[in-house]
Amino acid sequence: MIRSQLRRTQRCEKGEPAMKKDSIFEKDSRKKRKGASKGELLDQELVAKIDSLQREREAALKLTIGLDLGDRSSCYCVLEEKGEVIGRGVVITEGKEMEQLFGQLPASVVALEVGGHSPWVSRLLEKLGHQAIVANARRVKLISQSSGKNDRLDAEFLARLARADQKLLAPIRHRSESAQADLMGVRVRAQLVELRTEAVNAARGLVKSFGQRMAKCDADSLKESHAQDLEPAIRGHIERLLRVVKELSKEIEGCDAELEKLSAERYGEETRRLKQVPMVGPITSLAYVLTLDDASRFRHSRDVGCYLGMRPKRDDSGQSQPELGITKEGDVYLRKLLVQCAQQILSGRGPDCDLKKWGEKIAAKGNKKAKRRAVVAVARKLAILLHRLWVSGEPYQPQRHRQVGQRAAA
Repeated sequence: MIRSQLRRTQRCEKGEPAMKKDSIFEKDSRKKRKGASKGELLDQELVAKIDSLQREREAALKLTIGLDLGDRSSCYCVLEEKGEVIGRGVVITEGKEMEQLFGQLPASVVALEVGGHSPWVSRLLEKLGHQAIVANARRVKLISQSSGKNDRLDAEFLARLARADQKLLAPIRHRSESAQADLMGVRVRAQLVELRTEAVNAARGLVKSFGQRMAKCDADSLKESHAQDLEPAIRGHIERLLRVVKELSKEIEGCDAELEKLSAERYGEETRRLKQVPMVGPITSLAYVLTLDDASRFRHSRDVGCYLGMRPKRDDSGQSQPELGITKEGDVYLRKLLVQCAQQILSGRGPDCDLKKWGEKIAAKGNKKAKRRAVVAVARKLAILLHRLWVSGEPYQPQRHRQVGQRAAA
């Protein structure tokens, strides 16, 4: 067998692969054309089977569907009321194909994992009359840590967990389509800032190998003129990189103008309440409002800290209660912005307020680790405070706790 494979390899033309590899999309398309594999049904056969079961029963048929989303194709598994599998299959992960399949099915519970496609798929399912449950993949260890993991089994596990108890999936809630579209502007700006930072760091690092240094200044102030004192052999290369930095700075300025306009026109009242807190600017306030989307979804303001992954992890067992780091769940970019605000509040430029005093007490308890812990603690308190200001509409009082203590002492 090995010799035959070698002969086939030798017969291949130069540059041609010895064995042709099929992409997932091609395999799924071929399966659609030739028919379903063992245990799977084509879309028409599945709909016909559900219709026959529906006619046999007087009450409405309650289906639970697990949908394992993939970038090009997705596997689904359909369970009837008693937990028996009545159909499996593959559907192309595109709006037209999804609507064609699920539009023919009766109103069902559809469980899917969170991912890049889950926002639009969940909205489409709800539009078609289904109940979409978006599972938190980090909490569903039965799927992520399974030794026999594959798409077909993942879809079945999702369906069975949704049928048994939906809370086992730790369901999440996606933001609205309009909020997601507006939040994309914030994400694009963040990506441009990251690209500019990488370009500036690259320029500074490259000249060091020639024993030279770039001028110390902010990234948006770095220009081609800063490369004039470099050696002629490397000056042209660095100037080309600095031109990229200049263009990125222009694009970032354009993003800032658009986001400020968006904040004033659509979210003026909400962002105005949040910007009362010093060091909270237009980008942070807008990102906060768009990420949370609906302030009423949190029963208590302190729940926002947990939602953004700033509560300590727990791994208690008996008398053992180890001290662990934060969970780092939720939105990474918003957590980063809040940490930056907390660093500014605790710095020498920070205003005299309850947040700063509270953070300084934590930082005074130890070394650098205590200072980092103080920054995270202030960021968490800031997230809670911003939610409270958003919900209540109260004016911000920077020294509220101190004034209350003085009144009590008097």
